[in-house]
Amino acid sequence: MKRKLAAAIGIAGMVVSVAACGSGDDKDSGKQGADVKELTVWLTVDAQNNWPELVKAADAAVKKKHPGIKIEHEYYGWPDKNTKLDAVLATDKVPDVVEMGNTEMLGYMVKGAFAPLDAGKFDNSATWLDGLKASVTYEGKTYGVPYYAGGRVGNWRKDLFASAGVKSTPKTYKELTAALDKVQKKEGDKFSAWYQPTRDWYAAMSFVYDAGGSIAKEEGGQWKANLSSPESLKGLTEFKNVVDTYMHGDKTKDESDRYIVYGQGKSGMIFGAAWEGATAADPKNDKTGKLKDNLENFVMPGPSGKNMPVFLGGSDLAVPVKSDAQGVAAEWINAFAGSSGQKGLMAKGNLPNNKTDLATLKNDPATAVPATAAESNWFVPMAPGWGQVEKAQVLQTMLQNIGTGKKSVEAAAKEADAAIDKVINTK
Repeated sequence: MKRKLAAAIGIAGMVVSVAACGSGDDKDSGKQGADVKELTVWLTVDAQNNWPELVKAADAAVKKKHPGIKIEHEYYGWPDKNTKLDAVLATDKVPDVVEMGNTEMLGYMVKGAFAPLDAGKFDNSATWLDGLKASVTYEGKTYGVPYYAGGRVGNWRKDLFASAGVKSTPKTYKELTAALDKVQKKEGDKFSAWYQPTRDWYAAMSFVYDAGGSIAKEEGGQWKANLSSPESLKGLTEFKNVVDTYMHGDKTKDESDRYIVYGQGKSGMIFGAAWEGATAADPKNDKTGKLKDNLENFVMPGPSGKNMPVFLGGSDLAVPVKSDAQGVAAEWINAFAGSSGQKGLMAKGNLPNNKTDLATLKNDPATAVPATAAESNWFVPMAPGWGQVEKAQVLQTMLQNIGTGKKSVEAAAKEADAAIDKVINTK
């Protein structure tokens, strides 16, 4: 579910032509309905492979309202989509609807690539999940519609913890660390009771937000880094304690192959995307032959005593500012990602875009854990220069310096704050 923002930063070539279009409010004049003859929708292959019937249903709803309209679809893999999008946004032949990873939205909103939308015209907008709502909001305006979400959970090996005398899933952070201590002692210092890659900033920032800190704060229209605040330092210090105590792997790695390491049987627990446990247990990844019936997701408890706030990955749907069918594009989005579409997406194992539907998943044992975990969530600072922070890997560098002991928590955080402050307000 994680989407990289780097591709969104490389859109300078289309900035001038896009910005010249203004807000897009007049672009759709006279083309809200009957005058629109064709609609082009770009989605990723996730929709093509996993829920094509939902695409067809949205098409049918729009065609019923606009007889004779032609709807074309193009599907892209995540690595290819933004390269193609950047190229067409510099022309007058743009798609009318485009799917974006939620961390990709910001760079395009900053550059004026997407048309502002009236959130009130979309189902469930009043209860969109906070993190998803943040991903489509810039300077008080809405530029997209949350499509679906994926959260993060704890996952552990029941067999290992049971063999160490742990009888039940931990409900508190104290219970969790006590259980991890037992496993670590039993398995020895070459084993990671909790495999927590040091450069995994999604996990580290969950500790920061749990402690009441943040990456950055907005004050008076300007953003300022906040990793050196007492609250943020408290969260970073606890993250370091986890890495020091339970992570006995390479402390310069990120989370990209975590599920592979987990599948090798070298750890007892992970904290990551909800799909990672099941992927580790896939026969092609499970080198132990024991994971299929022994892995269990659980809601990650935070040191604060509350559920750990998690980063919500997922997708949004946006309308390019150059589209000459913005009104019908918005109708298609609502038909696809509105109330009926959310039910279809949930049936496919996705988290919905809103709190009302999320509450229904909490009542189903099969979905209760990821749904409950997603209730407490955070998102990146929606600052104009955030893309430059990600591109420079400021957080990853800070965390590696902390995890390897190269720098103290305080020194690494102070250095990261200085690097963030240099660019975070720059468009």
